[in-house]
Amino acid sequence: MTGVRVNQKALIAEFIGTFTLVFIGVGAIAGNYINGGQTGLAGIALAHGLAIAVMVSATAAVSGGHLNPAVTIGLFSAKKIDAVNTVGYVLAQCLGGIVAAGLIKFCVPAMALQAVGMGTPAVGAGVPVSMAFFTEIILTFFLVFVVYGSAVDKRAPKVGGLFIGLTVALDILMGGPISGAAMNPARHLGPALLGGGLQNLWLYWLGPVIGGVLAGVCYKRYLE
Repeated sequence: MTGVRVNQKALIAEFIGTFTLVFIGVGAIAGNYINGGQTGLAGIALAHGLAIAVMVSATAAVSGGHLNPAVTIGLFSAKKIDAVNTVGYVLAQCLGGIVAAGLIKFCVPAMALQAVGMGTPAVGAGVPVSMAFFTEIILTFFLVFVVYGSAVDKRAPKVGGLFIGLTVALDILMGGPISGAAMNPARHLGPALLGGGLQNLWLYWLGPVIGGVLAGVCYKRYLE
């Protein structure tokens, strides 16, 4: 990889964008507990979707607005990003998620965060782990497919952030009660490390990464 340089501005953008997703996502889930469930699944889905929509739009010109290791690895599989920057992006995204989970503790009562397990995506009650695993694969496939088709493809209209955010929202509406609809290893890792627990950590890495790679390869091979 001689001659390949890490794009430091892109790493900062990826950190900030992923920080926003995790901070708003965890905050919305805790807020739903505080207000007695008035936010609901739809409100939580909208919070995540809006966070992604605005931050993808804000960071797209600098980093491409990945904000998700599964997106970055999916695009790497389609040869849209080199290996050096792939590693840098993933590290920046994970760090953004961890810092957000730490700082949310200064903004939201500890009782609420504890009650919702730090807003960590988790397998639903009575749901087999295998079912949650396949849900994460499919939902992340949708997400990365939309990223590719609405933001990466040069033929796409310049409104990728909106449609990527909408995809996150619709995925949560379906998969929230099943797998927590993480679709993003960094979204799980930060809250899990800061108090949510690391149960099924493999699921929230392997499922989204498989879904992202499948989407990247599929779009590049058959649709690009």
